[in-house]
Amino acid sequence: MRKKLLEEAFILVHIVKAGETLNQISKDYRTPLSEIIKANPLINPNVIYPGLSIVIPGLPTPNTIPFQIDVSIKKRQLRLLKNGVLQKQYPIAVGKILNNTPVGNFIIINKAPNPGGPFGTMWMSLSKESYGIHGTNNPSSIGKAVSKGCIRMYNKDVEELARIIPIGTQVLIHP
Repeated sequence: MRKKLLEEAFILVHIVKAGETLNQISKDYRTPLSEIIKANPLINPNVIYPGLSIVIPGLPTPNTIPFQIDVSIKKRQLRLLKNGVLQKQYPIAVGKILNNTPVGNFIIINKAPNPGGPFGTMWMSLSKESYGIHGTNNPSSIGKAVSKGCIRMYNKDVEELARIIPIGTQVLIHP
């Protein structure tokens, strides 16, 4: 019931997974631990468990956003959907064997133009610390499994995607 009420209020709710800590959740969402604790006054921050709903302040609920990103690691393809309808497909590079791209449901939590270096002209952080969707200074890497786990795109493609999707867009990454 609490989860349903929170979702209706357009608040992002994170469901705790096995092994997660509040500190790691704070890092994944780039939200200060103190803000998460303040947004969850009924939760004992020292006792969290799988299935617990945690409010993440400052981010919209993904179900209020018409866009979704679907990433196929095997196909090395990113698909942009709007209300479940395919809008565009992009070729991508994914993590190499020792640095797999994480599988799961994430959201875009911020965007940073011109991050420089190997990240090309745009960085979009995922709700998993140290992972994102970004451009590249090595366009010949697209289509390959060569990154440290991030999703690489051609600079023009990641810039286009960043213009279309808002913060809070859901990202599903699967094998």
